[in-house]
Amino acid sequence: MERIYDVIIIGGGPGGYTCALYAARAGLDTLIIERMSVGGQLTLTGTVDNYPGFDEGIEGIELGAKMQKGAERFGAETFYDEVISVELSGDIKKINAYSGAFLAKTVVIATGANPRELGLENEAKMTGRGIHYCAHCDGRFYKDKVVAVVGGGNSAVSDALYLSRLAKKVYLIHRRDTLRATKIYHDSIMKSENIEFIWNTTVESLITDKRVTGAIVKNVTTGEFSEVMCDGIFVSIGRDPATKLFEGILALDENGYIIADESTKTNIDGVYAVGDVRTKTLRQVVTAVSDGATAAHFAEEYISNK
Repeated sequence: MERIYDVIIIGGGPGGYTCALYAARAGLDTLIIERMSVGGQLTLTGTVDNYPGFDEGIEGIELGAKMQKGAERFGAETFYDEVISVELSGDIKKINAYSGAFLAKTVVIATGANPRELGLENEAKMTGRGIHYCAHCDGRFYKDKVVAVVGGGNSAVSDALYLSRLAKKVYLIHRRDTLRATKIYHDSIMKSENIEFIWNTTVESLITDKRVTGAIVKNVTTGEFSEVMCDGIFVSIGRDPATKLFEGILALDENGYIIADESTKTNIDGVYAVGDVRTKTLRQVVTAVSDGATAAHFAEEYISNK
């Protein structure tokens, strides 16, 4: 007979492995399917300082590996493959990967969301060397230094305010002449003494040595180019949730995130969404692991009631 797992988790980040830990520890037959490497966005992070229990911080890759080991200690299995389609209706769900199909009573989606990049030539090379996508993760490296934030929405303004409490100076580079952020953010940022706005401007290229030392920017109104010298650049122009697989199957919000509240339940019974991929206010490691535990609880309840 074909093996039918109790829980299949798509994605091996913090939310996925926490769900696997709780599910396996509850005696559920649990499989994690991970496309590339364990840890999700943790693999792009240096030292994680804001996860409880590590008083001196921990490397992102190491934290991800510990999460995997903890789940596998209770019998969870990890399989490295890429999911290419899903069939989520009915009592038995089908997950199709390149190597074959997997069956499960419940499915937990933990595919995450990827930060949007500026699309610059050497941006990937400079990631972690002056280019960052998470102010709360990496802002501490820029205490008393000069940084730039690119963007004009709620996340960008929130990042600029956070960094203004650490950095000596913060440039906020925005392609328009007004912020897209909600009014509550406007009042706070206008009062900040070390944030300087650079309006109607886009980042055209990076100035680098062994790491980022600044950026070449263009005023979209005048066409004039200039330099903004800084120690680091935080890109905050939005995220793209990894939900293409689920379009037309699960309910998504206007930004493409899976609609799921604090219960992590989606619009299909027995299917749950955890971490950055679902609609939520704060996307951090600690909120992802909370989602994972919650999803395992409701998956166990769902199976018990069948």
